[in-house]
Amino acid sequence: MMTALLILGGLILLAVGGESLVRGAVGVARTLGVSPLLSGLVIVGFGTSTPELVTSLIAAMQNAPGIAVGNVMGSNIANILLILGVTAVITPILIRPSAIQRDMLVLGLSSGAALLAVLAGFIDRWFGGLLVVTLIAYVAYAYIRERNRMAAEEAAAEGERAKVEPMVLGKFLLMAIGGIALTIFGARLLVGGAIDLAEGFGVSQTIIGLTIVAVGTSLPELVACVVAALRRHPEVAVGNVIGSNIYNVFGVLGVTAMVSPIRIPPEIASLDIWVLVAATGLFAVFLRTGGGLQRLEGVAFLIAYAAYVGYLALG
Repeated sequence: MMTALLILGGLILLAVGGESLVRGAVGVARTLGVSPLLSGLVIVGFGTSTPELVTSLIAAMQNAPGIAVGNVMGSNIANILLILGVTAVITPILIRPSAIQRDMLVLGLSSGAALLAVLAGFIDRWFGGLLVVTLIAYVAYAYIRERNRMAAEEAAAEGERAKVEPMVLGKFLLMAIGGIALTIFGARLLVGGAIDLAEGFGVSQTIIGLTIVAVGTSLPELVACVVAALRRHPEVAVGNVIGSNIYNVFGVLGVTAMVSPIRIPPEIASLDIWVLVAATGLFAVFLRTGGGLQRLEGVAFLIAYAAYVGYLALG
């Protein structure tokens, strides 16, 4: 009974938190005069990556580099193949390629940095600091460019953007922050209940780790993407995934390495990093050629993710 209540409570919190997060993020974007895409990149994407940051930091401090690095690689793979796959199956994700060209380039750069670190076999403090500086520079540049673009569009259309009261901005910020907190707490409840349920049925710890726990830290991203797609804000959904993956490499790995240098297990170099690079490349191709993800492409993503997890489980 307690396990069922944990799962039910987690699902409810995820639903409420996801709705609040998307509403707040879109409201903040409109209030500050920036695009919903940038809001998805910064507020939604970075906020929903908080579980990955906490998990990797704790793992690194407990001398568990496999969890610290595997958490980032696995989450980024799940964000693209699983979360975007589920979202596209529910409703096709349509977005102009030109709107995300800059951010896709940075996403590719982050995957390249992850590949370099994995092949080197370690991430020391100076490289971690470089990753964090790169993240800060990217966010600052993206914000300035989006503000200038939106201001130019509004000036051409109406001459001057209407001022918005700080109370309105505060309300939307509280909605977004509250939504992040609810989704993270809901994910913890759901994962905890699911683990108890799986152990009760005698499922191995390996399968639990590969499925429930690995996907659990990405549940906030999944909820935010699904809610954004259903509310017809595909730019928030895409920005969420791009922002989360960029933040996971530059932010999570960078901060973790600055706290405790990471020795990367060699097995990650044999499969996971190549799956991540391939998934990122496939994501870029679909967005570039079709302007988004159709349902059939979403199904292809889900099949690819199932094959990846199946290979890990059988291996």
